[in-house]
Amino acid sequence: MKRILIVLGGGRPKGNTRQLVDSFAQGATDVGHDVEIVSLNKIEVKGCMGCNACRYGKPCVQKDGFNDLIPKIKAADLIVFASPLLFWTISSKLKAFIERFYCIAEEDPNPPLGRYEKYPEKDAALLMTSADDLFWTYEQAVSYYKFAVINYIGFHDKGMLLAGGCGDTNGKPQIDKTNHLKEAYEFGKTIYRD
Repeated sequence: MKRILIVLGGGRPKGNTRQLVDSFAQGATDVGHDVEIVSLNKIEVKGCMGCNACRYGKPCVQKDGFNDLIPKIKAADLIVFASPLLFWTISSKLKAFIERFYCIAEEDPNPPLGRYEKYPEKDAALLMTSADDLFWTYEQAVSYYKFAVINYIGFHDKGMLLAGGCGDTNGKPQIDKTNHLKEAYEFGKTIYRD
């Protein structure tokens, strides 16, 4: 059994992204994983200010919801980053959440790949939805995820589900007219299959 933390970076409460997350969570729960979903619509997480107080043994100076999420992040085996596609990348709420990992990093005297710090060792996955489904639709979002989360922070990639073609942007979710919910369920169910 793994502890899975799904961080939902915005979207409508019953929208395409939430439905995708719920399907993934159900698949993971059905095979015995402990799953928690955190919505950044309900928890305020501000972006990093770059003040570096955390580099001098102090906790993050910002008083927001991120501080309450730190124990959940540290306890998780897998963090799933979930977002609707907004202006061709992840939501600003999810990006702010990722930026704040800076305050949980530790000094690394021998950093790989140009990193200056060491982050907790975790697995990661990406879930995204969009109206568009073109060959380049997720290019910027995937690039950010791979560079920031996998290469820089150093999490281990467990995969991505990029659910394009979920209807237009008029606020009416249409993911149920695609195979993406079934794909998300299977992804959650098999993410730790040996």
